[in-house]
Amino acid sequence: MSRQDAYRILVINSGSSSLKFALFEMGEAERLDCSGKLDRIGLEGGAFQVRDAEGAVLVNEEHLELADHETALRRLLDWLAETGRQQELTAAAHRVVHGGPHHTQPERITPELIAELEQLTPLAPNHLPAEREAIQAIGRVHPRLTQFACFDTAFHRTLPRAAQQFALPGRYAEEGVLRYGFHGLSYEYIVQELSRVAGAEAADGRLIVAHLGNGASMAAVHQQRSLDTTMGFTPTGGLVMSTRSGDLDPGLLLYLLRQRGMSADELHELLTQQSGLLGLSGVSSDMHDLLSREAADESAALAIEIFCYQARKFIGAFAAALGGLDQLIFTGGIGEHAAPIRERICEPLEFLGIELEAPANGNHAAVISREGSSVTVRVIPTNEELMMARHARGLLRKQANGGLR
Repeated sequence: MSRQDAYRILVINSGSSSLKFALFEMGEAERLDCSGKLDRIGLEGGAFQVRDAEGAVLVNEEHLELADHETALRRLLDWLAETGRQQELTAAAHRVVHGGPHHTQPERITPELIAELEQLTPLAPNHLPAEREAIQAIGRVHPRLTQFACFDTAFHRTLPRAAQQFALPGRYAEEGVLRYGFHGLSYEYIVQELSRVAGAEAADGRLIVAHLGNGASMAAVHQQRSLDTTMGFTPTGGLVMSTRSGDLDPGLLLYLLRQRGMSADELHELLTQQSGLLGLSGVSSDMHDLLSREAADESAALAIEIFCYQARKFIGAFAAALGGLDQLIFTGGIGEHAAPIRERICEPLEFLGIELEAPANGNHAAVISREGSSVTVRVIPTNEELMMARHARGLLRKQANGGLR
C-alpha cells in the first residue's frame, strides 16, 4: 500500500471530563501525525492541546466552553478540517473499556452495539457513558465516517475458567459476573512489541507484564495469551493505584455500608477517588511527588512501600500460575519512568531469578536485568493508541476484501 493509499485513522480515548486523541496514517508503515487532548469537558476552563509527532505544540487553547463531548469533538474536527487533516479521514477507533462477556475482538460500531454498550454501563459506570457519548457525537458530526470499538477487556477473554470465575453461585457467572481484566490494549501492544524486538520465541514465553500508572495492573501471559490478571470485575481491583484501593476484604465493604452508614455512591467515591496512594499518603496520588517527599514524610514512604509490596506479591503469584518466569516487563507511566520503584519491586525477588543492573535501570534502558540472569527484565513504553490504529487498519482491510459486514 502506497502512502497515498494509507488509511487516516483518528483514535479516541474518552474520559468523563476529558478526551485524548491521536491521528495516524496507517499503511504498511505506521505514522503518527499528531496527538492531543481536550480537558475539563462539562466544566469551567476547558482546554485544547495538540502536538505533532516530534512533540512540538500545534495548539494550546485555554478557557474554552466545552459543554459536552459533542462540543469537544466538533472543536477537534473543526481544527482537523482547518489544517487539512480531516481530508480523506478513513475511520475513527474508540477505546471501549468494557466489552462484557461476548465482545472478544475489535468490531465495527453499529446502532445495535451502541445499545448493547448502554446495557453494559453498570459494569463500567465511570467510563462507558463518556465513551458511548463520544461515539454518538462523532456519528452526528461525521455520519459517514466508519467507527470501530476496541475493547480493553478483549485480551483477557482467554483467561481459563479457574482464573475467570468468582467463588459465587454459578448463576452469577451466567449473568456476566466474572473477572474481566483491563489494560488489554496495552498488554496486546507490549506482546507485539516484544515479538518485534526480541523475537516470537520470547513473546511466546512466560511473561509478567506490569502496567503501572495512575491505573495499575499486571498480567500473566503465555503463548501470547492472558492467563491471569490483577484487575477483576471492575478496574478498581488488584494492585494499589493512584486513587483506587485495589483488592479489599469484601467484609470491609459490608462494614462500611452497615456500621458507617455509607451509601453506595459514597463507597464508590471512597474506593475510586480517595484511596490508593492518595489515601495512604494523605497528600498526593502522584508517585513522583511521593518519592520527593519520602525522606521527610512517613505517610508518603508507607504509600510507596505498600505499592511495591503488593506488586511483589502479585509477581510471585503470577510466576506460580505460569509455572516459572522468562520475562518481566514494566510499562505505564510509573513502570517506564520510576527507576526507584522498579528497583524496590525487583530487589527482593532474586530467588525468582530477577536481578537488576543498577546503571541500566537508572537510565531506563530497554533491558535492565543483569547479564546472565535467568529472567530478562525489560522496560517497554506502551502505545495503546497505536494498537487501536492497528486494529482499525486490520478491520478496514477486511472490509475492503468483503470480509466485514
